[in-house]
Amino acid sequence: MLETSLYARDLEAAERFYGEVLGLERIAKVEGRHVFFRCGPAVLLIFNPEATSRVPTYVGGRLVPLHGAEGSGHAAFAVGADALDGWKRRLAERGVPVESEVDWPGGGRSLYLRDPAGNSIELATPAVWGLAR
Repeated sequence: MLETSLYARDLEAAERFYGEVLGLERIAKVEGRHVFFRCGPAVLLIFNPEATSRVPTYVGGRLVPLHGAEGSGHAAFAVGADALDGWKRRLAERGVPVESEVDWPGGGRSLYLRDPAGNSIELATPAVWGLAR
């Protein structure tokens, strides 16, 4: 993946969650429209759907297609198996409940939580998909 998009109307809450709780580096922000984060070799884009589904954006004179989503989305972040307990502690310290913890039959583990917009966020070991790490 090069980039993944999630949607949140309260970008300030999203910025705090992804920056302070998950520790991602903010790389771009336009008030009321979006906040973007570096996520390893990829980028996580958080858009306000009220802005991106109604107001055209042009880059270099070319139209960027309108987009937006309603309801909760999902994104999974790869974490090392030895890091999951540390993530559980970090989330608890920041008052973020773990919604579910899954030990997958084929291997790997996942922690599920919600961001402030209600998106389902998964912290997963790559073995969930048969990948080594």
